[in-house]
Amino acid sequence: MRINSTVALTFILLTLMFGAGIVTGAWGFAIGREALKGITQPDARPTNKVGKKNGSTRTSDALVVLQEDDIIKKVKTRLNGNAKSATASIAPPKPEPEKQVTNSAKFPIVSQDKGVTVEVSGVRRRGDSVVFDVSMKNEGSQSVKFLYSFLNITDEQGRVLSADTDGLPTELPPNNQKFTGTVSLSTALLDKAQKISIQLTDYPDQKLQLRMADIPVK
Repeated sequence: MRINSTVALTFILLTLMFGAGIVTGAWGFAIGREALKGITQPDARPTNKVGKKNGSTRTSDALVVLQEDDIIKKVKTRLNGNAKSATASIAPPKPEPEKQVTNSAKFPIVSQDKGVTVEVSGVRRRGDSVVFDVSMKNEGSQSVKFLYSFLNITDEQGRVLSADTDGLPTELPPNNQKFTGTVSLSTALLDKAQKISIQLTDYPDQKLQLRMADIPVK
């Protein structure tokens, strides 16, 4: 019986392919086994046997299942702790308390000229500043303008002191309305001063002469 050459060739090719597959599979298995050598499956059984060794009791580590309620409690506790820390970090600093300066002067100290009245009603300490409470009103018939860069403050030694004003009007209307504000001086400037004098005039006419002397600072 004559064998067809095509059938024989096909059979040989199939045999070679089958043999190559077996060799490749065996080789891959060997490489994988070598790579996983020394790696063991962790003991995750819910219950482990308790044994004794050298007279002592030894318990193997067991898989611990956390309860949902415990997890929720821990999360809430951590969130509350973080919220308190954040609130403490952003909380604004407490303002320094103001202290009234104790002295024997009789307040208010008043100056009046051409219907305009300026009054210092008290003095107090606020942080690193000495603050004078000032009020102004105009009983005249015309508005009066002020430029507080012309505010002249001197101590009993004749030294000129720089000050900051807050709330005092730049224009005082003739309606007898009382306006209040403050004049603040740094305590560093008042280190050797016991009393100050304040002079103020209108701008630009400079017709008013408002002066308050012997205002205590300590």
